Amino acid sequence: MSLRLAFLGTPDFAVPTLAELMAQGHDIAAVYSQPPRPKGRGLALEKGAVHAFAETAGLDVRTPLSLKSADDQAAFAALGLDVAVVVAYGLLLPKAILEAPRMGCFNLHGSLLPRWRGAAPIQRAVMAGDAETGMMVMQMDEGLDTGPVLMAERMAVGRQTSGELAERLARLGGDLMVRALGALERGAITAQPQPSDGATYAKKISKDEARIDWSKSAAEIDCLIRGLSPWPGAWSEVKGERLKILFAEPTSGKGEPGMVIGDDLTVSCGDGAVRLLKVQRAGSKAMAADELLKGFALPAGTRFS
Repeated sequence: MSLRLAFLGTPDFAVPTLAELMAQGHDIAAVYSQPPRPKGRGLALEKGAVHAFAETAGLDVRTPLSLKSADDQAAFAALGLDVAVVVAYGLLLPKAILEAPRMGCFNLHGSLLPRWRGAAPIQRAVMAGDAETGMMVMQMDEGLDTGPVLMAERMAVGRQTSGELAERLARLGGDLMVRALGALERGAITAQPQPSDGATYAKKISKDEARIDWSKSAAEIDCLIRGLSPWPGAWSEVKGERLKILFAEPTSGKGEPGMVIGDDLTVSCGDGAVRLLKVQRAGSKAMAADELLKGFALPAGTRFS
């Protein structure tokens, strides 16, 4: 039996869940997404990934600036929903919206709650060196990712970047949401309150924290690089130029922090060293480190600031 639902989401991460809900035959009454934003040098308005996908699929797309107005809330209630599914929508839902669907609003969150509530759970998990993370389907309340959990799947972080991890979690999330809604519809699942301890908050990533501090250990710098890849990209200055570092690997080596100590772009850290593997110069595409060295010499003794 299909459910009548609204889908609320904006970026690429949310598209697999919407696609899976459609494939399972659920009745998508409306799709809510954040409004198109200016992008690029020309500042042309660009639709979010969910917006573009939903339009191509012939779905009704709505892009209110917020859901706080009485008119927007009345329009949402008029949809006559069984449930609302929320995946990286980017706006807080007022109480009137949360209470409108017959069975409630359900959020797909990219962490093992209560760890990493908030805006950037996947990046923060990688940056903190977490061994595992996961996806959870949570019944939404008025708190920030504080609602009870219906279903969860775990995933090892390993050596993945946050971008790679997000792609895998997004695919996992679509299947997880479909299974959770099916169990909910059958009355075969009960939402469980989150533990009262262990809560951490994944604040929005700031570009200011992307600069590499070479006095830190190789393990910490490796986590920073992977956590901020591909966006916004950890960076450091070398030879008067800002260089983004998108992937590296910890290795042995000793020298002053920030100093190149080999011909393979190994850079010394406060403890250990990292070998740079994927980098990006300003105005250029990402490239392998050995490609960079063909036109931008960084011999041993070069110093990253």
